[in-house]
Amino acid sequence: MSVYSIINLVLFTALVSLLFQMARRETSLSRRVLAGLVAGSVFGFYLQFAFGYSTEVTNETLEWTNVIANSYVNLLRMIIMPLILITMIAAVLRVEEIKSLGKIGGTVVSILVATTVIAALIGIFMASVFGLNAGDLAAGAVELARAEVLESRQGSVADLSLAQLLVSFVPRNIFLDLTDARDTSIIAVVVFGLLFGIAALLVSEENKEHGSRISAFVDTTQAVIMRLVKIVMSLTPYGVLALMTRVIATSNGDAIVTLIGFVIASYIAIALMFVVHGLMISLLGMNVKTYFEKVWSVLTFAFVTRSSAATIPLTIRAQIEELKVPAPIANISASFGATIGQNGCAGIYPAMLAVMVAPTMGVEIDFGFITSLLVIIAIGSFGIAGVGGGATNAALVVLPAMGFPVTVAALLISIEPLIDMARTALNVNGAITTGLITNRFLGDTIKSDMPEAETALQE
Repeated sequence: MSVYSIINLVLFTALVSLLFQMARRETSLSRRVLAGLVAGSVFGFYLQFAFGYSTEVTNETLEWTNVIANSYVNLLRMIIMPLILITMIAAVLRVEEIKSLGKIGGTVVSILVATTVIAALIGIFMASVFGLNAGDLAAGAVELARAEVLESRQGSVADLSLAQLLVSFVPRNIFLDLTDARDTSIIAVVVFGLLFGIAALLVSEENKEHGSRISAFVDTTQAVIMRLVKIVMSLTPYGVLALMTRVIATSNGDAIVTLIGFVIASYIAIALMFVVHGLMISLLGMNVKTYFEKVWSVLTFAFVTRSSAATIPLTIRAQIEELKVPAPIANISASFGATIGQNGCAGIYPAMLAVMVAPTMGVEIDFGFITSLLVIIAIGSFGIAGVGGGATNAALVVLPAMGFPVTVAALLISIEPLIDMARTALNVNGAITTGLITNRFLGDTIKSDMPEAETALQE
């Protein structure tokens, strides 16, 4: 390891120590997360300008800072499936009527799809206003190689019919899905949790002795899982520091400048959709500023990790603890929101790409084109994996369905991480907003009293 790399790691250790001292002084988590975001950005820019984004010194430094970044993400991924499973079972046991679960699920999915359609309309508008055209993009060797990979992936992603997609939501091997082996594993675990919870509820009604033991076991297990979530969340500032360092230090500045039009259009579209979410929240009678203060740390984590799935534990916690959304609604909206109706990845992005490609294919962007595109996006938004690259998967579904080539997705690969960060934050905000709206519609039908297990996250 070079001397410069050692110096860089000493500086990074000093930043970690600073965050630790803030924690000892009992600084709020949101402020520590903000400090981690700023410190990581500054350190990343330092690496970028002092050593370059792909030099040996930068790579050696990131190899060790990634120990914190990757370990933190792995810890969150570790608790996703246990958290979804136990909270889903607990949610069923606390819903007075089983039919309420169907109402919650149906309402959540409807809102997610509706907001995705709105996001797609915004994407279409922005691509048209900026006059984005796929024919203006120059394909380099890296992008062409990526295009070949995407073409080979296209069949496995896009060839599933709606019926086949629905079947994939039903778990065949719950142990396989608990390992997150499939793109639809999260929904499959939700389905299993629902069925297991219903079975446990029925047993409880038949045998009161069994019922008390089941309830005690579920409450105790949930308390342990929620405490584990709190432990992992306390590490968020350090994870954000390391993740932001990697994001900034590895960004290709030349690629960003070359495709600056698409970057700006994408961020404006994302900002407009955040405004739409804010309007929805204000219509619920909630102060928008207060709302964003409460979910800031969640959106920050989604931004730096580019993973809606990894953010699920934080999304659930924010809804229950900060926004007082009942656990059944919070769990379903967070879980479904990571794989259905992602406003950024499944709404804005494929819509913009389709508008960019249409002129090169001699297709007029008229009412019929827009209607067809919105329908395909709404259907295609089901089952998109909430991980980095999910937007590309959405493009692989939508573009072929419109009769367009997928090559344009490869041409934008060099700036994907930069835009994907904001898209992921939008996805997560869409899930939280959905939980709030669902709570307003159905909150009276759900038990609002939170058991001790659900207050274990309170500071």
